[in-house]
Amino acid sequence: MIQSPAPPPRPTVPRFAYLISGSKGDLNKLWRTVRALYHPWNYYVLHLDLESPSEERMELASRVENDTIFSTVGNVYVITKANMVTYRGPTMVSNTLHACAILLKKFKDWDWFINLSASDYPLVTQDDLLFAFRDLKRDLNFIEHTSNLGWKENKRAMPLMVDPGLYQNTKSDIFWVQPRRALPTTFKLFTGSAWMILSRSFVEYCIWGWDNLPRTLLMYYTNFVSSPEAGLHSRASSNKTLVLDRIDRELLHRKNGSFTPGGWCKGYPHCTKVGKPTRVKPGPGAQRLRQLIANLLQPPKFNQSQCQ
Repeated sequence: MIQSPAPPPRPTVPRFAYLISGSKGDLNKLWRTVRALYHPWNYYVLHLDLESPSEERMELASRVENDTIFSTVGNVYVITKANMVTYRGPTMVSNTLHACAILLKKFKDWDWFINLSASDYPLVTQDDLLFAFRDLKRDLNFIEHTSNLGWKENKRAMPLMVDPGLYQNTKSDIFWVQPRRALPTTFKLFTGSAWMILSRSFVEYCIWGWDNLPRTLLMYYTNFVSSPEAGLHSRASSNKTLVLDRIDRELLHRKNGSFTPGGWCKGYPHCTKVGKPTRVKPGPGAQRLRQLIANLLQPPKFNQSQCQ
C-alpha cells in the first residue's frame, strides 16, 4: 500500500490576517496604522469605502505598489473595487465577509483574522502578538459577547431597518420600516463588540457555511441595526496624533513613520529589508498580553465566557 506523505508540521509562529478599513479622509490614518501593524509573516487587506474619493483609493493602491517591502513580500492586498459601507448597517458585515473571502482565497496558511478600522492603533508590537499567541490552540476565538440583550431587544432586535448601501452607490443613513418583528426562536441572539479575533476555522464556517446557519443569520441581520462603534467615521484630532506619537516612541519604538521594529528587520536604515520572518523578538508587551490571555483562559472563567 502506498501511503500519502504526512502533512508538513504547522509552524510554531502563528500567522494573523488583518482587514483594515477606512472611509473618506482616512487615507493617512490607514497608512500609519498598517505600517505600525506590519509584519512580513502576516497578511493584510486594506479597504477605503466608496464614500472616499477615487483619488484617495488610487493613492492607497499606489503607495502599496511602490513600497519596497510590501511589493517584495506580497502580503498586502488593496480592495480596489470599493464597497459602500453604511455606519451601523449590514454593509459593515458584508465588507468584513468580503475581506475574509479574499484572505481565504489568496492566502492559505493564516491562523487568526483581526478586523480593524483606520482609527485603531496597536499598543503591542507584532512580535509581542505572535509570541503571545504562539502556544494557543488555533481554534480559539476572542469575541466580546452577551446574550443578555436588555434594552436592545426593543430598540435593535425588533425594529426593522434598511441599509441603502446595499443598493445605492451614494452615502445615506439607514432608515426604519414597519412592521416590527418578533424575536427569533430558531436561534439565539448575541451582541457585542464589532472588533474581534476569529480563528481561520470559524471564518471558513462563516464563508462556506456547511450548514445553513451562517446564511440564515446574514439574512436576518440585514435588517438589524449594529451596535454603535467609534470606528469608521471617527476623525482624528491633533491630540490623538500626539498620543500616537507617544505610543510609537514608548511602546512600539517606531521612528519617522517607519515599520515597527521586530526580529524580521534587516538593512540600514533599520527595517528596510526583510530577514527571517519567523524570527520573533518579544518585548515587555508580550508578557502583558500573555498574562491577559492566561487570565481569559483560566477555568472556570473560560467555561463561563463561552457562547451557550
